[in-house]
Amino acid sequence: MSNEIKCRVISKGIEEGEAIVTKDSISFLGGVDPDTGIVIDKKHELYDQCITDKILIIPSGKGSTVGSYVIYQMIKNNTAPKAIICQNAEPIIAIGAIISKIPMVDQPDVDIINLIKSDDLVKVNADEGYIQIQ
Repeated sequence: MSNEIKCRVISKGIEEGEAIVTKDSISFLGGVDPDTGIVIDKKHELYDQCITDKILIIPSGKGSTVGSYVIYQMIKNNTAPKAIICQNAEPIIAIGAIISKIPMVDQPDVDIINLIKSDDLVKVNADEGYIQIQ
């Protein structure tokens, strides 16, 4: 296992799995289908890819506050990501992760967007505030 990358805790929990990484900010309202977990924003780098059961790695979120409830709906539909890592979280995704009990961290002490690649195995420890690339 590699060294720990320190992060700020947003929503507690521990998960590990395959990463899905994007350089594009994501809007859950209108950008992700809560019934399938597929990115439906045609302008998004992850268009037509599924974020279900992945470790979602994004620079930040964007869009309407309703996006928090889209994340919550994804939990109810079993289509949500396992965990979320943001470079810089904003309230929409942070609230969505908290109310959905999805482990989430932000402000890693390295540039994770360029360090971690999609399909890398990643562990998110949002209890102690670190991630590991496995």
